[in-house]
Amino acid sequence: MNAAKSETLAAFARWRISAILRTDNAGVAREAMEAAVAGGIRIAEFTMNTPGALSLIAEFSSRPELVVGAGTVLTAEQVREARQAGARFIVSPVCDPLVIAEGNSLGAVTVPGTFTPTEMMSAHRAGADMVKLFPMPGIGPQYVKFLLGPMPFLKIFPTAGVTVDNFLDFLAAGAWGVGMTTSLFEPEDLTAGKLHRIRRRAEEITRRFKEWGGAAGS
Repeated sequence: MNAAKSETLAAFARWRISAILRTDNAGVAREAMEAAVAGGIRIAEFTMNTPGALSLIAEFSSRPELVVGAGTVLTAEQVREARQAGARFIVSPVCDPLVIAEGNSLGAVTVPGTFTPTEMMSAHRAGADMVKLFPMPGIGPQYVKFLLGPMPFLKIFPTAGVTVDNFLDFLAAGAWGVGMTTSLFEPEDLTAGKLHRIRRRAEEITRRFKEWGGAAGS
């Protein structure tokens, strides 16, 4: 593993919490992520179907205190575009060996979408650095614990279904990290431009994480 990937994985191991922004409102996208960062979040993911995603990745990745990646990556071409813009990690809703291979060849951390144990093992064998748990099953943290019993080598990263109230349960169950989507960027706040509410939620998340023993935002 190259030094860049090792550094990115170390950042995930330290901060554990990713802010995942998906919006069709280009005007509020930058300000919304700024609010999350102001609240203490240090891992930022812009989905590729957000208007201006590549420009936002380039802008935020220039800040050394942040780890910035691309989400909803579906093709090898999108991997190349995101990496060129400065993305340090590549997240997909599916497990595509071509996307994993392209990300690895370019030195990006790869996080394919998986749901079943078989999909997770397939992703791991294809060279994935982490596996995104998507969508979230009803048993949530218990599912993560069940998966890690026979496969403790997996770095599981739950996203959909992770909230301010349950994210510590996922970490306690052994998740490598968690992704906050609409639980952090509530659609009505984005529509109304209530960015102070996003910052307050980010502050609450990082406060709880620090009290739990983490180092988010430090």
